[in-house]
Amino acid sequence: MKNNQKEIIYYGKIEHNNWSMYLAATDNGLCYVGSQDKGLDEIETRTAKKRADAKLVHDEEKINIYKKQLVSYLDGERKEFDLPVDLKGTAFQESVWEALQHIPYGKTVSYMDIAEKIEKPKAVRAVGAAIGANPVMILVPCHRVIAKDGKLTGFRGGIPMKERLLALEQG
Repeated sequence: MKNNQKEIIYYGKIEHNNWSMYLAATDNGLCYVGSQDKGLDEIETRTAKKRADAKLVHDEEKINIYKKQLVSYLDGERKEFDLPVDLKGTAFQESVWEALQHIPYGKTVSYMDIAEKIEKPKAVRAVGAAIGANPVMILVPCHRVIAKDGKLTGFRGGIPMKERLLALEQG
């Protein structure tokens, strides 16, 4: 007999010190951090595209553990997270996301640095695409990746959010 039970994705919202973003998690960990000031439709679109069989359920209590650590980070009190994440991507995307998690707080690296770290130095554009597909911004710190010339480039949350996160980490 086939198991027809849908995956449940719980969601909630952080609204703290001019930060406003949705979070989503499965029973396995945080699976999405939304962009600053974006609506619930951002999570709905991502879920429909990447986890079509999942059911979204509003549950602030289930999201609370993730909210607490993110708020602590946004307040400048936390530099690392010890939360489970539930990332689903291609093997290439997951290798990029793994490399991102090793960028130290307050530091930046280039797309080329990430391509070299995963031993795919010619795949800089693909690295950029994988970074853009990162569903768990901040915990998987894609905001710490900048252009080789030091300019801030693409970020799902928008350049103002990227600037704000980098400024936060500079103290």
